[in-house]
Amino acid sequence: MTRTIVVTSGKGGVGKTTTTANLGMALAQRGRKVAVMDADFGLRNLDLLLGLENRIVYTAIEVLSGDCRLDQALVKDKRQPNLALLAAAQNRTKEAINADQMKQLVASLSESFEYVLVDCPAGIELGFQNAIAPAQEALVVTTPEISAVRDADRVVGLLEANDVNKQHLIINRIKPAMVQEDLMMSVRDVQEILAIPLAGVIPDDERVIVSTNKGEPLVLEQRLTLAGLAYQNIARRLEGEEVPFLDFTAAHDDLFSRIRRMFRSTPR
Repeated sequence: MTRTIVVTSGKGGVGKTTTTANLGMALAQRGRKVAVMDADFGLRNLDLLLGLENRIVYTAIEVLSGDCRLDQALVKDKRQPNLALLAAAQNRTKEAINADQMKQLVASLSESFEYVLVDCPAGIELGFQNAIAPAQEALVVTTPEISAVRDADRVVGLLEANDVNKQHLIINRIKPAMVQEDLMMSVRDVQEILAIPLAGVIPDDERVIVSTNKGEPLVLEQRLTLAGLAYQNIARRLEGEEVPFLDFTAAHDDLFSRIRRMFRSTPR
């Protein structure tokens, strides 16, 4: 049975599309047939992050209008043939398709793929409502900032109201050194507010910018960064494996942080 998972967030810019690209690729690496669908009409970026922007001929709009077949619109990734992209139209608004049409597209994709990952537009407007219409599960992406977490909390409630009750949390761009200095919300802080199971924690990594510009997801690198490994671990958890969460503290626990903690703990 096909799993339809919407990747969503309340706030823009928290790494939702990066998550979709990396998880789609990681699941395909595991031998799963995966379709990633960009539902952010007018502001598509998933094609860029996958490096497939020059190969798009048709989009979801042409499929729905009957101007092409679904298989003609799907762009297969030459690096990983198990992965295919259905792009959004760049010259349309977020309301370009309705909820029933989204369900129709996902139903068609479900005939050939084991996973359908829907990259949802940010926010909670009509585009979001349409994108989540066919979803069975949701991955809620947030960064450990109070504004992003508050917006994610709103999204969690809206997903529940639309009967998408199987939700998991991904916390992106965590900076352990800042958490240790009480300058950033911890994973536990975010979990307590949102109260949904944790699927993964992604450390802040400047290589995300490099991979985005090159159109090469982190999980394709031969020497995985911690962020790339974290995405692979999320894919394994989606598959039902029990995978321990990475400990980023040791990797970021520099000398100055240790000294500051030592001074704080010294009696005066």
